Amino acid sequence: MFREFQAPPRADEFSELIKKRLEEVKSSGGTRETVTVEWSGQPLHVEVVDLPLDSLYFNPGTHRIRAQRSHDLAKDKALESDPWSAESQAYLKYLLQAEPAKPDMRDTAFDKLKESLEQFGQNDPGLVTHHGVLVNGNTRAAALRESGVQSMRVGVLPASFTWADINSVELSLQLRKDHRRDYSYINRLLAMEEQAQLGRTPEVIAKEFRIQPKTYHQERWILSTIRELIERSRNGSAALRLVDFEDDQEKLKELERLFKKLSTVEPDEAEVIKEWRLAAMLLDFAKTDVRHIDEHFVKADYLARSLPTTLASADAGAEAVMVPGLGVAVPGASSRVAAARALNDKILKAKALGAAKGPGVSDEDRQEARELFTEAREAFDRAIDDAGRDARVRKRKQLAPARLADACADIDQCVVELVQARTARSLDEDAFDEAVILLRASLSKLAQQAKRMKGEPGDGVSWLVEAVAAEAKE
Repeated sequence: MFREFQAPPRADEFSELIKKRLEEVKSSGGTRETVTVEWSGQPLHVEVVDLPLDSLYFNPGTHRIRAQRSHDLAKDKALESDPWSAESQAYLKYLLQAEPAKPDMRDTAFDKLKESLEQFGQNDPGLVTHHGVLVNGNTRAAALRESGVQSMRVGVLPASFTWADINSVELSLQLRKDHRRDYSYINRLLAMEEQAQLGRTPEVIAKEFRIQPKTYHQERWILSTIRELIERSRNGSAALRLVDFEDDQEKLKELERLFKKLSTVEPDEAEVIKEWRLAAMLLDFAKTDVRHIDEHFVKADYLARSLPTTLASADAGAEAVMVPGLGVAVPGASSRVAAARALNDKILKAKALGAAKGPGVSDEDRQEARELFTEAREAFDRAIDDAGRDARVRKRKQLAPARLADACADIDQCVVELVQARTARSLDEDAFDEAVILLRASLSKLAQQAKRMKGEPGDGVSWLVEAVAAEAKE
């Protein structure tokens, strides 16, 4: 969420230094370097100066690592209360170097950036406020510091810029087509949410992010779903984090498309599929496995055969829900939807508790949560395996009819093209005759196999067998 920050320590002192550097650049008489940024829909050219690297501050409001801040809740809390302290700045530097989906690990892309800077130097200037807060170039600054570089070339934004202006400029720079390193998926969702909170319309935001409005609405649905899952996962001091969903982009998009399609015709079935697919994502199943959880998966009830009693929920009738202020009762979620939500809630809390760190969670609780998580994964694994095996059988059953349907479509098209060729007197009659002979041979082979089918043949098969047999007698 958008936030105004207080000026950092020695802000006035740093502003004076910047003014002197800008005056030196203007009075030097040499070629002056500028950097162009977009502000309020117009290009803005700002002067570039050299500033001491150790005096620059990492931007606590940067979109680049907003989701990753929840990696360490204690440090995030300290960062929220004092973003300019040495500890908070060190935490920001750590996150800028970390892998977005796994902040415990160092990002290889950061090491490549560092190596490039050491080999070729700084090609593009960064961007700072008049108080020395980095708006663009936070990751480069972290890499340069690690390499022992003493100064950094930066463009200086006007002193009148507010934090809203700063955020807008950072976003416009990131969304340029020539940007070096994308925001992670969740940080991109958060940036869209922030733009909506500033009162911008979906159409304007979609244009800014270079996506279709329908994609923007899809992304908002996904972020809302993630936030709901985080709330449902709360178990004492333990809870899932935004960063835990960084690798689920494609799975979440496929879920949104399927849910949107089904919810208009089968809302209860759509809710059940949604809960079970989300559970499978939490249990770390691959995208190809999650796809097996569809309408057939629900109707065949594969999961009911696999769930142990510790995870299965007893069916209950739909409870009435009172509408506040009206005193009117409406039907609540069906028993099947309620059971799916209850199962997912257990998995959510188990995942949050099993991954929790610190003294707030006992080893016994953590171990119990991990055992429940393992039980759930094994149950889903069996159900998905059964569904996948049945899907392959269904596909084989439909393969021959589908091939024949495609052949019919080709023959229908052939009729059209035959008429056109005859009208234009461009038909190669010999080639056409040879193709018909091949068709006759293919139909003969098809008839031989069709008459071996078990049971009473249908009208189509009977016609085919008789037609081929009659042709053979002539």
